[in-house]
Amino acid sequence: MSSNDSIGKILKVAFALCIVCSVIVSTAAVVLKPAQEANKSLDRKRNILQAAGMLEPGVSVDEQFKVIEERYVDLRSGQFTDDVPEGYEQRAASKDPALSRDVATDEDIAKVGRQANIAQVYLVRGDDGGYDKIILPVHGYGLWSTLYGFLALESDANTVAGLGFYEHGETPGLGGEVDNPRWKGLWPGKKVYRDGDVELRLLKGSVDPTSANAEWQVDGLAGATLTSRGVSNLITFWMGEDGFAPFLTNLRNGDA
Repeated sequence: MSSNDSIGKILKVAFALCIVCSVIVSTAAVVLKPAQEANKSLDRKRNILQAAGMLEPGVSVDEQFKVIEERYVDLRSGQFTDDVPEGYEQRAASKDPALSRDVATDEDIAKVGRQANIAQVYLVRGDDGGYDKIILPVHGYGLWSTLYGFLALESDANTVAGLGFYEHGETPGLGGEVDNPRWKGLWPGKKVYRDGDVELRLLKGSVDPTSANAEWQVDGLAGATLTSRGVSNLITFWMGEDGFAPFLTNLRNGDA
């Protein structure tokens, strides 16, 4: 047998193995996709409940989520809308020029780049038919990464019920302390607006509880000045006129 014949057989076997492996991987991806999508949906629901302070350990997440109403808000008008493409996802829409806007550099304090025209919001109705909780998606750049999370407000659309980030790449032990339950526990009860302006922000250091501004301040993240600034900036952007402020005003006035 010539060496050329031997090399040819090796290549044929290698090619056949590549085809078989490709078929196996493709089949596994198709078979596992429904389970992956289900897990993704469950994780989103868990993070929404957790941000609102409503997650009960040991109770089905799907069961708890039944009290939450998902709606779509047109950020350009501050009104509810049902005019959304099937399977709409805000994060994907922000990358589509047909479904988003390019945020001007001087406006883009949160460094979002592009902003989807329509946002997915989550609401909890009270016994009186009003909203007990308003849960809003927020994101913005920290030190190393974009932080994605939810800010939950009480029925007055001003008092914070909770804040949680479900995705980021900040430094563990520094900016990564946004995941620390102790720090997240500082947010409930804080106020977003004062005289119509977004005043809520992180300090460099700790809040003086006797200060007249304490209601609008949260302890900064130790050793993570840029991440702290990023969190302040994303709150200012998303709660401002380019974000959810028009919607929250309409909601308070019953005009949403």
